[in-house]
Amino acid sequence: VLALNRKIREVGEKIFASNGKKVGFGSAIKSCEEAGGTIATPMNEEENKAILSIVQQYNQYAYLGIKEGQTSGQFKYINGMPLNYTKWHQYEPNGKGTEKCVEMYTDGSWNDKKCNLYRLTVCEF
Repeated sequence: VLALNRKIREVGEKIFASNGKKVGFGSAIKSCEEAGGTIATPMNEEENKAILSIVQQYNQYAYLGIKEGQTSGQFKYINGMPLNYTKWHQYEPNGKGTEKCVEMYTDGSWNDKKCNLYRLTVCEF
């Protein structure tokens, strides 16, 4: 674990980690699944802070495991469940159906964003 040089965070039952790579949303999901996990999805403030510490370490925005559903402006976890925790940046989400993915800023707040941009891969296990 020490060899990972603080690139791993443990919160409750979850472990968050990053390979430091920037990829599109689909590729981030795929690499997390290949590693035996899923894309990082904060379910509470503590988990959001754990992901944030990795985001800040790399100083890169990261995609989260949240996507816009069929209804414009309504976001859900990638497993289809409704969000029970959010940390939207002021005036976000504002993509109105054009920005289907969610990224975390380096201050821990969220923004809806297009899914084809390259963002830091953060996985949870």
